[in-house]
Amino acid sequence: MPTPANPPKPPAALRPKHKGSAQLFENPVLERLTHTHFAAPVSIFLVTAGVSLYYGLTRNLLTGLSAFGLFLGGLLLFTLAEYLMHRFVYHLATTTPARTTFQYTMHGVHHEYPKDKTRLAMPPILTVFVASLLFFIFRFTLGQAAFGVLAGFVFGYASYLFVHYVLHMYAPPRNALKLLWHHHAMHHYTQEEAAFGVSTTLWDHVFGTMPRRRR
Repeated sequence: MPTPANPPKPPAALRPKHKGSAQLFENPVLERLTHTHFAAPVSIFLVTAGVSLYYGLTRNLLTGLSAFGLFLGGLLLFTLAEYLMHRFVYHLATTTPARTTFQYTMHGVHHEYPKDKTRLAMPPILTVFVASLLFFIFRFTLGQAAFGVLAGFVFGYASYLFVHYVLHMYAPPRNALKLLWHHHAMHHYTQEEAAFGVSTTLWDHVFGTMPRRRR
């Protein structure tokens, strides 16, 4: 792993800053690659979902009903993957210097600068890599069903990125996202060990990590 520009701090030492942006790498190319507008990966994932469904249906690899069911299955699978990644990878216990560096680079920087809108999504080059990797994994394990599952999974990813952006960049919305806004705010500011779901609270309910409500 490239040497970070500044020694990362363990999560307990981080204090949210609502202005500015951290420098992660001394190399200007690597540093530039850590910034992106959220619309770029959202667009890539949405196009991938559309192309995957179109190809599966027009090549008779999927029927309309099976495509719908597989799409929903892929969407549900994404919400589980989102929860597990956030809880066990992004909040990896920082028991060694290497783990501390990894955790800060992957996610700790977001907790320190939660309003840095250029780091609310992965760069396009990584987005293309992730979408390609997901396709090969699903194609190898699921066969023709991969085209429906992949579409649902990456659509879920795009939805997650959109919701995450809204939760950080806007005041509590007066719609269905208000619940998610408060849920995610508790994760960032009061209960970092809970509320790992971003696009849904489903898996926090299932695994018992819902934040404690104040009386």
